[in-house]
Amino acid sequence: MNAYTELQKKHQEEVNAFPCFFAYDKDQFAEGMKSLGLKPTDTKLIYRGMAGMYYRKSDSPRLKEMLDRHIKEEQEAINGDTTGEGYILDMFSEELANHEYGYTRDLSDTLGAVGLTLDKVRSSKTLLHGLQKALERYNATV
Repeated sequence: MNAYTELQKKHQEEVNAFPCFFAYDKDQFAEGMKSLGLKPTDTKLIYRGMAGMYYRKSDSPRLKEMLDRHIKEEQEAINGDTTGEGYILDMFSEELANHEYGYTRDLSDTLGAVGLTLDKVRSSKTLLHGLQKALERYNATV
């Protein structure tokens, strides 16, 4: 497993362990509220997040801390790759494949997935080098 995948896996496990639920109908909502130890009528005690996510208002600081830490850890991993051939290469390689670069030849989805723009990549020797190496690797396998 590469460094990028390992960090993403760690972050996903933390998100999965966070007390929340996803609901798209009344039955799922009622079941989800029960999983949080709440009644379906306790709607003043929850927040609705993105994509049908619900969580306790009291857990909001924990969620913010976790997501902020994830961003910090990802940035530290990028900054710690002084050559662009470690974490950065892994990151771009993974996301090129995830966003079907071979079909689209469009980098926007790949860069968007990691919170970067082409201008930002071009302004950093390590990011640019990592992207170039990932593209070379990707093109060699297709």
